[in-house]
Amino acid sequence: MNPVRSISGVVFDLDGVIIESEHLWEESWRAFCVGHGRGWAHADTLAVQGMSAPEWSAFVARHVGEPDTAAQVTDFCVGYLIDRIRAGDGRMIEGARDLLEGVAARVPVALATSAPRRAIDAVLEHHSLASLFTATVSSEEVARGKPSPDVYLEAISRLGVDPLHGLGIEDSSNGIRSAHAAGLLVVAIPNPTYPPHPDAAALADHIAVDHVDALQFILAQLDAAATSAQTEKETP
Repeated sequence: MNPVRSISGVVFDLDGVIIESEHLWEESWRAFCVGHGRGWAHADTLAVQGMSAPEWSAFVARHVGEPDTAAQVTDFCVGYLIDRIRAGDGRMIEGARDLLEGVAARVPVALATSAPRRAIDAVLEHHSLASLFTATVSSEEVARGKPSPDVYLEAISRLGVDPLHGLGIEDSSNGIRSAHAAGLLVVAIPNPTYPPHPDAAALADHIAVDHVDALQFILAQLDAAATSAQTEKETP
C-alpha cells in the first residue's frame, strides 16, 4: 500500500463495478455483427472495453467491413442495452449499493464511465442512484476514452478535487490504466469473466476481493488520513 494520502473525492466506474452490464454490451456488439454477417469473439470484447462510444462504434463498424455505419452501431447497441436494463437484466452487483452509499456518506463521489450519456441516465434512473453522485462523466464527452486519463481527470475536476487526493474504483484493464494515468489511487475489483490483464492489475493500489473489501479499504484510508491530519495539527 502507498503511504496514506488524504482522499477528498472518489470516482466510480459503472459497467462491471456498479452494475452487471459488461455481458450486455458484449451481446449487443455480437448481435450487430451477426446481423451484418460477421462474428464477434470474446477477444474483441476485451479489445474494446473502456473505449468511448465513438471509439467502439468505429471499431465495430470496421469489424463488419462497413466503416460508414458507426452511427448505426451506436444507436443499435445503446438501444439494446437500455432495453435490457429496463427489462431488469442489468442488475446491481452484490455490495455495490452499500459501497456507493458508504463512500458517499464520507466524501463526494463521481462517475467516470465509457457508457454513453443515454445509458448512464437509464441506469441511474432504473436503480435510483442519481442522488448519490455529485458529477457523472461519459468518455464520449471528453477527447479520449480509457485507457487515456481524460474521463477521470474531468470527473475529479467536477468534484473540485486534485487528482492526487482522488481515488478511482475500476474492474477492467483500460479502466485501471485510465485512473492510474490520471494520478488517482486505484482500487481494482476484478471481474472474473473479464479480468484485468496482470500488467494493468499491477497498477492498482489495492485489489479487492469484493465490494465489501473495497469499502473497508477506502474507509480505512479515510480514517487513517483523518488521524494523520489530526496528529499533525496537535503536534507543536
